[in-house]
Amino acid sequence: MLDMLPPHVIQFLNFAASFFIFVIGIGAILIIGTFVFDITQKRDSVLRNYPVVGHFRGLFTHLGEFFRQYFFAADREELPFNRAERDWVYRSSQGRDNTVAFGSTRSLSPVGTPIFINAPFPPLEDESTDPPTITFGPDARRPYSTDALIAISGMSYGAISKPAVLALSRGAKRAGCWMNTGEGGLSPWHLEGGADIVFQIGTAKYGVRSPDGELCDDRLREIAAHKQVRMIEIKLSQGAKPGKGGILPGGKVTAEIAAIRGIPEGQDSLSPNRHTDIANHEDLLAMIHRIREVTGLPTGIKAVIGDEHWLDELFTLINARGPHTAPDFITVDSGDGGTGAAPMPLIDNMGLPVKESLLLAVNALHRHGLRQRIRLITSGKLVTPAEIAWAYCAGADMVVSARGFMFALGCIQALKCNRNTCPTGITTHNKRLQRGLEPGEKSTRVANYVEKVVKGLGVIAHSCGVPHARNLAPGHVRMMQMSGTTKSLERILDSICEPKRAMDAPITSERAPIRRPLHQDISHL
Repeated sequence: MLDMLPPHVIQFLNFAASFFIFVIGIGAILIIGTFVFDITQKRDSVLRNYPVVGHFRGLFTHLGEFFRQYFFAADREELPFNRAERDWVYRSSQGRDNTVAFGSTRSLSPVGTPIFINAPFPPLEDESTDPPTITFGPDARRPYSTDALIAISGMSYGAISKPAVLALSRGAKRAGCWMNTGEGGLSPWHLEGGADIVFQIGTAKYGVRSPDGELCDDRLREIAAHKQVRMIEIKLSQGAKPGKGGILPGGKVTAEIAAIRGIPEGQDSLSPNRHTDIANHEDLLAMIHRIREVTGLPTGIKAVIGDEHWLDELFTLINARGPHTAPDFITVDSGDGGTGAAPMPLIDNMGLPVKESLLLAVNALHRHGLRQRIRLITSGKLVTPAEIAWAYCAGADMVVSARGFMFALGCIQALKCNRNTCPTGITTHNKRLQRGLEPGEKSTRVANYVEKVVKGLGVIAHSCGVPHARNLAPGHVRMMQMSGTTKSLERILDSICEPKRAMDAPITSERAPIRRPLHQDISHL
């Protein structure tokens, strides 16, 4: 029968048969070789006891991460951010409808869940007002005022890519919010977008360091000479790794990044675990004064709050020396913050979550009479309007986010930030992977995200009976307790004897009355 086939078909079939036999042979050789290697090696006991088939364990473990995210995990199950939170940011940044139907998929019973108190007669749409501006460093030579309700938290160029920095900078400009440089220094891509910049000084003094690693006043002046640079933030510690300095693998330290940071190319960039020239509160106040005098800019600190005793000591010293010595702002980071790379013991178990640390900072400022002198910025898993509104109720003057804006750029929470293999091009310097992140398109998504957050904050504020988010007060939210009932945040913040008031001259009027439900004053709460 084969003789009836054309010669070229017979030739192809012979080749196919030979190739098949060759592949089977190669496969058999590989299996035998793997078998011999597995049973003779001593490093992996599973492979030694189950040669060849034991390799499927590693394969399935690797693939399980992706199958759980897309097929098995429910909308509210994943950490650090669940699918419902990520999808809200995705839809918002893409300008799509972000409403949901039928009912909430979020359980309201977990302890710490915020429940906002709706007013019986909320303001009409035409009775609402835009958020007023707040001013940082009114006594600085170049004070900074903004009406933004959310801004971009610190993400260093190096930890994130050039296209990501460009997209964030352009998007921040369009949205009217600031962008924090992170501790990696000021790059041309931060400036290119035209946004306001908060320059962060980390423990390694990247971008403002002398050849021996000390803070350089001349470099500070060069940074401050850029009109877009509006404030200076001294980073004492960072959420997810308090007590540990920044970590940038040598593979990410390109020639450009090395030049910006003032370090050798291709070597691991490891920041000290604290500023070598700040060993106590006196040193800290001296550093704040020095930077503010050299730059003329509002100068503050960023710290993870572990307990309030060090704040009491700092604020006592400030009162002894005079409020003019105080930092112009404190950025309260928290143990639920994010990072590109951190040891698991720190990322899991170090630093208080924002729902406690922010309250400690607010209480400490009130106790020492410094609440009107020092602005409070806060961060740490605050990416949706409800989470941000809670922070304003608790006493924040400003909220910043890093991972919320990463989601706006297209982050899929692949958890590869530390490997230079980010599939969305955000945290990698691989040019092929960066191609997927087009700065022009992504800057629109950044601006859309800010717009939707501000709109959502307005919806919550109006439902609570106030015209804008900066009028939200502790009495506007209740927190779920172990008993299964809620407790007013106003009672939790029992050291604050009057509702929070805005602190700039344009908004000195009394807040709108807090309309409390009848059950709020039940004695057992």
